[in-house]
Amino acid sequence: MKFTYEDKLEIYRLRKEKREEIVNALTWLRQELNVSLAFILETINTNPKLLHIKKSAYYFTLSKIDKDIKNDELMNKIIEIYYRHKGRYGYRRITLELNHSGYSVNKKKVQRLMKRMDIHGIKRNKRKYSSYKGEIGKVASNLIKRSFFSNTPNKKWYTDITEFNLRGNKLYLAPILDGCASDIVSYRISYHPDLKQTMDMIKEAIENNPNHKDLIIHTDQGWQYQHYTFVKTLEINGIKQSMSRKGNSLDNGLMENFFGLLKTEMYYGQEDKYQTLEDLWKAIDEYIYYYNNDRIKERLKGLSPLQYRATKSLEI
Repeated sequence: MKFTYEDKLEIYRLRKEKREEIVNALTWLRQELNVSLAFILETINTNPKLLHIKKSAYYFTLSKIDKDIKNDELMNKIIEIYYRHKGRYGYRRITLELNHSGYSVNKKKVQRLMKRMDIHGIKRNKRKYSSYKGEIGKVASNLIKRSFFSNTPNKKWYTDITEFNLRGNKLYLAPILDGCASDIVSYRISYHPDLKQTMDMIKEAIENNPNHKDLIIHTDQGWQYQHYTFVKTLEINGIKQSMSRKGNSLDNGLMENFFGLLKTEMYYGQEDKYQTLEDLWKAIDEYIYYYNNDRIKERLKGLSPLQYRATKSLEI
């Protein structure tokens, strides 16, 4: 019989668990009977019906068990952070949050403890949706050229539309993301990816951020962004328009990254949680609030997007 890699891992895990059970039992016997380890090992190793263990294996396993017993409080805190963020955090973000909470611990240790507890951050998937319908209006130059970030808010905005297909029923999300803190400036959810959704989104963003001198907004070549109404609104408000090259989704990399993150952390593999589109709508609202206010980032020095935006706004 051939064993797969996964089979071998499972066999190793079971053997390890069994070995730890034996070591714990032997330690208990030593304490209860007040006898030496050598006596106990000699007794069980001469009995063919009992599982045998070497002295070196006993002490090696015991050292590993004792090592993590000392980390009991830390492991409980890791579990608390992991489940509070619904499994969305990997070891890097958990380490950041631990450090903020006063624990002096490095990423490698957190990664090791998470592996021991068999908890892992969610892996990302890619989204598939395009609003491109050919050139039907004005196509702008690519002013961003993949230089995505800015030192201050309201200098570079990114927008796009993504589709949620829930058992054949669809919702569309259109957000604007800021290139400074990667916060969501405004967004609209709709049953249809129409012009109203896009215009409501951009108008709210402009109204809430009147200080947008030298602002560039970057999009793909979707028909909404070529439309006269959208283009004219940008011109009236002194906002420069930038567009990805045709077929180059990476030109709008920050927006792509946000969509991948959002769907991985609250949608892919979790569709059964949402019975209706209204359930999904509410969950998207809740996630964006969580993303803006609570989800910390390494790039933002361990702060959430809105926390970081606030610090940068004070510097202006």
